[in-house]
Amino acid sequence: MGHPLAYPALVTIGTLAITLAWVPFGDSEQAAMLAAVAVIILGYSGFRLAVGLGYLPAGVPAGGGVREVAVRRVRQQDRLVSRSWLEFTVGGKERWLPVYFDLPLVAVTQGTAELSGRAVYVDGGRVYPAGRVRDSEPVGKLIDNPARPDPEALGRSGIGRRLLLDAQSAVVAPFAALLWVYVAGGGWTAFVAATLVAAATATWLPAIRGSDPT
Repeated sequence: MGHPLAYPALVTIGTLAITLAWVPFGDSEQAAMLAAVAVIILGYSGFRLAVGLGYLPAGVPAGGGVREVAVRRVRQQDRLVSRSWLEFTVGGKERWLPVYFDLPLVAVTQGTAELSGRAVYVDGGRVYPAGRVRDSEPVGKLIDNPARPDPEALGRSGIGRRLLLDAQSAVVAPFAALLWVYVAGGGWTAFVAATLVAAATATWLPAIRGSDPT
């Protein structure tokens, strides 16, 4: 859906809207808790997007200039977590960089990446880091891109599918809501509000961390 950062930004805005919409209906303690959740969401999202846009470093080893390296895209699958990573070698050491999903990544089997400190380009197109570079393999199963792009995979990146996949963790929302009501008090209104806020937050977290819908 356009820019790779558009989806996580939209999910963040939606989560903040759902969270703040319930503030007028709660007492002072509940309003303070909702405000704290909103601040955490806003702060963490701002940090992640700043790294993605290059305003904060992602630990990309550029060596003081532009460095070209061979790169391949792999997809991490760890329980409900699915993310895109770039795998490359610098100084004889393998590195892994999480990136926000972008449709052209589906076609990358072996490519060339240009590393310039806070910006990364793969085959001429910019990709956006979704975290810092790792020098250890990501946990879970790493799946290589097929030699030829899967036509079905190219069509599995719509916003509806992405929301559906990211919302899998929202099944815990009612239990989080029960804990919320136990701590902050309130009746059915508080329970419904807490359930919606927890579900939105559970959907937001994988989105802002760079989920992969393929």
